[in-house]
Amino acid sequence: MTTHGGFEPVFCTIVPPHVLDQLAQAEDPALAGPARRTLERDALERTHRRLTTVLGAAAVPSAADGKPQRTIYDARHGTDLPGHKVRGEGDEPGKDATVNRAYAGLGATFELFLKAYGRDSIDGGGLPLDATVHYDRDYNNAFWNGEQMVFGDGDGEIFLDFTIPVDVIGHELAHGVTQYTANLTYFGQPGALNESLSDVFGALIKQYTLGQTAAEADWLIGAGLLAPRVTGQALRSMKAPGTAYDDDVLGKDPQPATMDDFVRTGRDNGGVHINSGIPNHAFYLAATALGGHAWERAGQVWYDVLTGGELKQQAMFADFATLTVKAARERFGDGEELDAVSKAWEQVGVRTL
Repeated sequence: MTTHGGFEPVFCTIVPPHVLDQLAQAEDPALAGPARRTLERDALERTHRRLTTVLGAAAVPSAADGKPQRTIYDARHGTDLPGHKVRGEGDEPGKDATVNRAYAGLGATFELFLKAYGRDSIDGGGLPLDATVHYDRDYNNAFWNGEQMVFGDGDGEIFLDFTIPVDVIGHELAHGVTQYTANLTYFGQPGALNESLSDVFGALIKQYTLGQTAAEADWLIGAGLLAPRVTGQALRSMKAPGTAYDDDVLGKDPQPATMDDFVRTGRDNGGVHINSGIPNHAFYLAATALGGHAWERAGQVWYDVLTGGELKQQAMFADFATLTVKAARERFGDGEELDAVSKAWEQVGVRTL
């Protein structure tokens, strides 16, 4: 996929394969069964995306510039997409809390990108935002498939409804922003950057919605998603990668915080959900060093790099870090922003070029 021509199909999930693999090995069939079925469904969806050509030419314009055009569908526990339309733009909230949360989360994501960065929807051209809820049965994931959002209800044992954390919604839609801009290859370090950028903007959407400063934020991705029986807070922590969960069934959060603990693996597309902890932590360090609202300065720098046209599809951590230093200098001059960004990468062991 390129930013100029056809789009390569993408399929990005919020729950990493290694988490579901671990869960699928549980002795309790009530835990293992849904995880196995989720892995099988994800594999089918991933294959389907590879066989489907998604052309990035004509986005359907929104009804009005700068206004979201949201449509929520209900899969009714099936897997046909998009499903049955249950709420359109401007419709009043219904009785289904999942539908209402999905609608609000799409709106929150649209608002952050518009208000903070002047971006009209995820493609910059008013792309309508579609989401499907109640996908499959006991489906333990949410995903962006290159065209729309899809949310499972969770199994109720390990994962709850995937529309509960607004940052999960923002994370997946941010994959769409990356798809329409830098289009980072979904493998190895470029893939980890792709995942990290979704965590960054997912976190910023939550902070923007709650009106939080960098100091007030919890810097967790997916807080509220884990069921009460799970020993953990969230799927990932940007503040302290590797500490989000430590559970008898799920295992321990494997994310590294620095390059000293970089994980080399062929699984999970070369560890895209694991090594994303390193650039995640760099963003957290830069944002908290600067203070205030993280979307205003640190977030602006990251957005500038993502959308600026210089970030290559195969970019490594050092390439991205170097561009953030350049972007900080170009936007803010040789001040505290440049210092905070430079030091953040230094602290996680990524050298700028």
